[in-house]
Amino acid sequence: MSKRIQPSDLSFFATLAAAGSLSAAGRELGISTAAVSKHLASMETRLGFSLVNRSTRRMGLTPEGEIYFEHSKRILAGVDELEQVLGSAKAKPSGLLRVNATLGFGRSHVAPLISRFAKRHPDVDVQLQLSVGPPALTEDAYDVCIRFGAPPDTRVLARKLAENRRLLCASPAYLARRGVPKTPSDLLRHSCITIRQGDEGYGVWRLTPIKGRSPEDQVVKIRGNLTTNDGEIAVNWALDGHGIVMRAEWDISRYLQSGRLVQVLPQYDTPDADIYAVYPRNQHTFARVRAFVDFFAESFAQWEASGRVPR
Repeated sequence: MSKRIQPSDLSFFATLAAAGSLSAAGRELGISTAAVSKHLASMETRLGFSLVNRSTRRMGLTPEGEIYFEHSKRILAGVDELEQVLGSAKAKPSGLLRVNATLGFGRSHVAPLISRFAKRHPDVDVQLQLSVGPPALTEDAYDVCIRFGAPPDTRVLARKLAENRRLLCASPAYLARRGVPKTPSDLLRHSCITIRQGDEGYGVWRLTPIKGRSPEDQVVKIRGNLTTNDGEIAVNWALDGHGIVMRAEWDISRYLQSGRLVQVLPQYDTPDADIYAVYPRNQHTFARVRAFVDFFAESFAQWEASGRVPR
């Protein structure tokens, strides 16, 4: 006995329902109206219920037909996506790629990597847009976003590129003048450089004691006379001795290595800022997106393995 639902039935019925009539479906499929009616009758016989209401001049779907139509579209879309994935596995990366990154990190790390990526994949046209914070995940303005922190949204894919800690630091001159903080509460007596970026809590620093100490977070409402929305400017102010700044390790590692900045309160952890490539689920089927994300993941892995954060 033949199966109640056959693969060929799905595309046939999707075309029929979208066409709106037997004759229109016949023209779309390249067969006669009688052949369409016969195929439909065969389907309904096997299923045991009607899919189409023929009582009106214009064809309408029965409740069962509506369900069959919706599932047919979903299954056929899955088949199309599978074909794209399999086809793109061998496809050469090409076409437009829209990339977003934050201002400072985009200039210092993302842009140089894109230069290298473009030499490897000359058929990909890359548009880099820098912004203060990451765009809303619901927007369709970008193909890939390089951002700090994993997005709390399952509608997008996120690939971790590198670990990245936020650190407190200040110049030796500032610490010599104002003293070295011993506890988070000491920060209340210091000048702290604040950064307004994205949805991060402005003017509030959260510190967690390292393992072996009390696990409770300590939240400090900091004060200072310098504020900016640009992390690079904030770091430069710290280098000039204006105060303590909290900044991602990738942005300040070279200054810590040279001694121009000194880490403050190293016995406390601050919120991490791991680096992710974020992109819509439908974008992973495109060869240019997969090539770009793979290239960035490989490059960041090489940097981490070398123990030196590039500039």
